[in-house]
Amino acid sequence: MHTAKSAKALLNLQLGHSLLIESNEQGHIHSLSYQINPLQTINVNRIEDDFTIDINNKLVEKRVNFSSGQIHSSLFESGKQAGLSDALVMEMAGLFGWDVDFALDIRQGDRFSILYEEQFIDGKKYQTGTILAAEFTNQGKTFKAIRFTDKSGRTSYYTPKGFSMRKTFLRSPVDFRRISSRFGKRKHPILNRMRLHKGVDYAARRGTPIQSSGDGKVIFRGRKGGYGRVVIVQHGSRYQTLYAHMNGFKRGIRVGKHVKQGQTIGFVGSSGRATGPHLHYEFRVNGSHRNPLTVKLPNAAPIKTAYKDDFMAHAERLLSQLDTHKPTQIALNE
Repeated sequence: MHTAKSAKALLNLQLGHSLLIESNEQGHIHSLSYQINPLQTINVNRIEDDFTIDINNKLVEKRVNFSSGQIHSSLFESGKQAGLSDALVMEMAGLFGWDVDFALDIRQGDRFSILYEEQFIDGKKYQTGTILAAEFTNQGKTFKAIRFTDKSGRTSYYTPKGFSMRKTFLRSPVDFRRISSRFGKRKHPILNRMRLHKGVDYAARRGTPIQSSGDGKVIFRGRKGGYGRVVIVQHGSRYQTLYAHMNGFKRGIRVGKHVKQGQTIGFVGSSGRATGPHLHYEFRVNGSHRNPLTVKLPNAAPIKTAYKDDFMAHAERLLSQLDTHKPTQIALNE
């Protein structure tokens, strides 16, 4: 397997790639080395009239690091000040994104602290790994997440009690600039009369991808009066979501199609009765309209009972490390 992989890598050499070659005075090659990536090097050695090929895998040392910070402006700015990479900040936002709306809910004074992995090769930092445990305090309410891999190899993030951090639905199904209209009674901008606004309007650039907020089945795709181009997704027996004023549908989205949470189903537009590009998003429970910004979202499946004891011991260890670092770091930040 290694020989085949090595030979394939050598066949894919391109201009600019470097080789280390040792040869004798007659120009006969004794050995050749080629670094595929920082972790792997191909070594070719002559033994009499034959060659051997092998891959040398460097040992990766994993270290645990800690960082914390306080929100002064944006999460990204505060993360950068705390020494975090953009990737780690994005990962942290993804972890807590089901509980905290980072576009609307962030307040000055909110805090975060994380334990994360760093990878080193030959004593030098190679790359930043994943978050092991994290804590985010938003408007006085604290959320915690712990990474855990069970014996079947499945890795996910859980609360300290073993509930999945992942919710069944995304809170916001589009990367928006602002909320242009909230749930409740309002004066319609085109009809100019008071009526119930049954969803939330997210103003965004035309063409911005719209995601299905949860796993489900498409039950409507087409035009629907003032809603313009619409997709409706059924999520089990109780929940239904509606996405309106689309500029267009994602190719392959049709009635009967099963979609996954986060899958693109269409693009922001202003079809139907709309004053500008935005997504009109509705959330229905047992047929009744609910405020998408405040409706209680059901949790995804908790950790399996068979792994619960292992998880609790693992979580206690990581949260203890998190708590040990926090007092010192908070004092330094202040």
